[in-house]
Amino acid sequence: MRITHLITRLIVGGAQENTIQTVLGLRAKSQWEQVDLVSGPTDPTLPEGSLEHLFDEVPNALSIEPNLVREVSPFKDALAFEALYRRFKRDRPNVVHTHSGKAGILGRLAARRAGVPCIIHTIHGPSFGEFQGSLSNLCFTAAEKIAGACTDHFIGVAQAMCRQYLAAGIGTPKRYSTIPSGFDLKPFLQSHLSKELRHKLGLEEGDFVIGKVARLFDLKGHKELFEVLPELIEKIPQTKLLLVGGGPLRDAFEDQLHAMGLRHRVVFTGLVSPEEVAPLMGAMDVLVHLSFREGLPRALPQAMAAGKPVIAYPLDGAPEVCLPGQTGYLVPPGDPSALLKALVELATNPETKKTLGQRGCQWVQERFSTESMVESIHQLYGRLLHSARP
Repeated sequence: MRITHLITRLIVGGAQENTIQTVLGLRAKSQWEQVDLVSGPTDPTLPEGSLEHLFDEVPNALSIEPNLVREVSPFKDALAFEALYRRFKRDRPNVVHTHSGKAGILGRLAARRAGVPCIIHTIHGPSFGEFQGSLSNLCFTAAEKIAGACTDHFIGVAQAMCRQYLAAGIGTPKRYSTIPSGFDLKPFLQSHLSKELRHKLGLEEGDFVIGKVARLFDLKGHKELFEVLPELIEKIPQTKLLLVGGGPLRDAFEDQLHAMGLRHRVVFTGLVSPEEVAPLMGAMDVLVHLSFREGLPRALPQAMAAGKPVIAYPLDGAPEVCLPGQTGYLVPPGDPSALLKALVELATNPETKKTLGQRGCQWVQERFSTESMVESIHQLYGRLLHSARP
């Protein structure tokens, strides 16, 4: 039995980490003759970084398709489709499992044309929704419906993803499963508030550190966090922000903070490796994730595993892990007063902060291990292949 995964690019990100962990976890199971990954190219010099190096010591696991690019490019898209079709005809995988937008569309169409018996797509985040214009929504929804007709099963990293695609008329309920995006819990469970790391980052022992782990990009909620910063500092003078991640908007964000006179209140780590995230979360008091578009943001359960309370918008999969009064607070999108209130509550009530962090840590341990995710996908493959047999 052969399994081929397909993703548009291996930048530093949750969908990419999920895919890599799935591929490596499945390769450790003896039932599969071959499990490999095909990806478009990434440029490690760009702010998004690259995770291709994780396959350096894993032979025959990763192949790069040079024409599989994120941008719409009719010429390259046609070449990528043809290359994927030829690959699937040659390798004859039993399962093609796609991830992300471009790879999901081209990969599923090429797999169906090549006669692959089982085609699966993981929805890591919505490709359509209120975060973009009506014309873009129309185009993306139409493309997902076409690819959906070639899909035997969908995996949503959150129940919200399944609901959104079903509401758009893509597939039927029996063709969907929800499998949370697992991760290695141990580094986060072992993280702690390190005075040494805080000092290295320029943070003081008594600072109230608000963390955010996200690319410096549109729709991630950085501007909304900056908006409440002046009033928050008036109420909580020891407030600092710790922004983990790189991206094309760093210069613009730094200019904005300079204009506000608050640049000294914000630490930018830049792009970090996945291994560096857990210690950085240990240096935080609370994690804020204000993304307007996300499947199930891994930063939320990761912060919870580190014992940190979380604040998020009730969008996409966030409400499935950020449970009001249990693991954190949900605040209405674009409501600075609600965000401010939640932050002040956590800054001034250490017992509340501690209780929410402890509850979140226990809750995540029961649901988000890598082993559980890989085993669920492994079992799903077996069921689908068994039902596909004549």
